[in-house]
Amino acid sequence: MDYETPQFYRVMQYAARSDRDVVDMVSGSPDWDPPAALRDGLRAYANAPADDYQYPPSVGLRPLREEIARRRGVPVEQVIVTNGAGEANHLAMTGGFEAFDGSEILLADPVYPYYAGRANFIGAETRYVAAQTDGQLDPSALREAASEETSVIVVNSPNNPTGAVYPESSIRDFVAIAEDYDALLVCDEVYDHFDYSGKFASALDVDSDQRIVTDAFSKTMAVTGLRVGYVIIEGDSLRERARTRHMLTNVTGSRPAQYAVAHALESTPPRYYTEVRKRVRDRIDRLTDSLDDIGAVYTDPDGGFYVMARFPEFGGGFDAVYELIDEAGVAGMPGAAFGESFEEWIRFAVCTDRVETAGARLEAYFE
Repeated sequence: MDYETPQFYRVMQYAARSDRDVVDMVSGSPDWDPPAALRDGLRAYANAPADDYQYPPSVGLRPLREEIARRRGVPVEQVIVTNGAGEANHLAMTGGFEAFDGSEILLADPVYPYYAGRANFIGAETRYVAAQTDGQLDPSALREAASEETSVIVVNSPNNPTGAVYPESSIRDFVAIAEDYDALLVCDEVYDHFDYSGKFASALDVDSDQRIVTDAFSKTMAVTGLRVGYVIIEGDSLRERARTRHMLTNVTGSRPAQYAVAHALESTPPRYYTEVRKRVRDRIDRLTDSLDDIGAVYTDPDGGFYVMARFPEFGGGFDAVYELIDEAGVAGMPGAAFGESFEEWIRFAVCTDRVETAGARLEAYFE
C-alpha cells in the first residue's frame, strides 16, 4: 500500500486527461449548496470592522467553540478549532504517538489513506486489522492486534470507505482496548450527520483521557474549502500539546470561515441536514439498483458518502479503475488504495447528481 503518493489526485488527473465525458465519483466533495445562513454569515463578515480582520484566538472563536461544546456535550475548554478534520487528525495522531509508549499505530483495513500516510510521515510502524465483509471492525480482532507497541488506535465512524457505523458496544470496547494497552484512541466522526441507520454512537459518550474525537463541518455543511474542523481532547496534557502544536504550525484558523460556520450553526434549521442526508441516501439507492442489475457485490452503507463494489471477474486496482474511465466513462477509487482486505473492490463517491448516468454506464459496460 503506497500512501506517500497522492492516490486520489492520481485517479482524478487520469480522468481529466480522458478524451470522453467522465462521471467523477472519486472524491467526497459535496455538490450541493451550503446552508443559506452560512452565505449570510460571509456577507455580514465582509462589512465587519477592521479589528475583526485580525488574528482570532488560536484555539478558535469563542462563540463557535461554545456552540460545538453545547452540541457535543463537553466543556468548551476541551474544544480546539482546527483547519479541517485533516489538522484535527494530525494533532491527535502525532500527539498520541509522542505521548504514549510504543512505535506502532493501529489502523483498520480498508483505511482512509491519509491516516496511513500520516503514520508513515511521523515515522510510526503500522499494523492493520481487517474489517469484516460488512465493514464492521470486530473489537476482538482489534484487541488481538494490539500490543505494548501500540501507541495510537485510529477508527472512523461512519466509515470511509466502507460506510459502516460502529455500534456503541464497539466504541466502548475500542476505548477499553486503548486504556488496557496504554494507548490513545482517535475517533474520526466527520460523517456523523450522515447516519442512515440511527445507530451512530460517539466516542464522546465514553469518558476517558485516552480518547480524542475529531470532526469538521466540511461534509456537514458542504464547505470542504473553508477548512473548519475541531478536535475534542479530555486529557489536559494531550490538550496542551495539541494547542501548542496548532499555534506553532498555523498560529490560528480563518476568522471569516469560523464566523460563517458559527452563524450557520445558530441559524440553520434541522431540515437542511435532513434534506441533505435524504439526497445522499437516495443517490446510494439509485447506484445500488444498477449494481444489483449488474450482479455486483457491494456494501450498503449505514453512513457516509461511499459505496464499495466488486464486479464479476473484474479487479479493484488502478488498471481496473483506468479501464472504467476509458471504456465506461465512470471514475471511482481502487479498493487497493485503501488496503488489502477490499483490494478487489472499487469505491464510488455519491457526491454527484449524475449517479443515474454512472449507473447506466456501468450497466452497459458490464452487460
